[in-house]
Amino acid sequence: MSEGLTVSHDEPVPEAAVPVAALPPEELERLTADIIAALKTVYDPEIPADIYELGLIYKVDVDGSRNVAIDMTLTSPGCPVAGEMPIWVKNAVSTIAGVQDVAVQIVFDPPWDQSRMSEEAQMALNMF
Repeated sequence: MSEGLTVSHDEPVPEAAVPVAALPPEELERLTADIIAALKTVYDPEIPADIYELGLIYKVDVDGSRNVAIDMTLTSPGCPVAGEMPIWVKNAVSTIAGVQDVAVQIVFDPPWDQSRMSEEAQMALNMF
């Protein structure tokens, strides 16, 4: 999936990104906002913060056919929900109007650490 929105980041996915493919900018912006909202409904069961704010989402790619590919990580390789969390992410993003297919891949490079968390997640975890 090389066309569409590709956001590889060391920081959270931006609210809007510059389109690079066939989707109209307004549609890509709507899909991006909806994907972020969907990702924010998925929580790590051991941490009271959503996976987006925790910085577990490394890449979101939306192609011109509205297929979504997500690279994400876990807080640790031994996470007890490692097999379930990608399914939760896929299910959440699949509910978005217009999204065709969702593929979620777990990656561990770079390894996750607390510096990837947003200020919102840090506040939720009393890390200030």
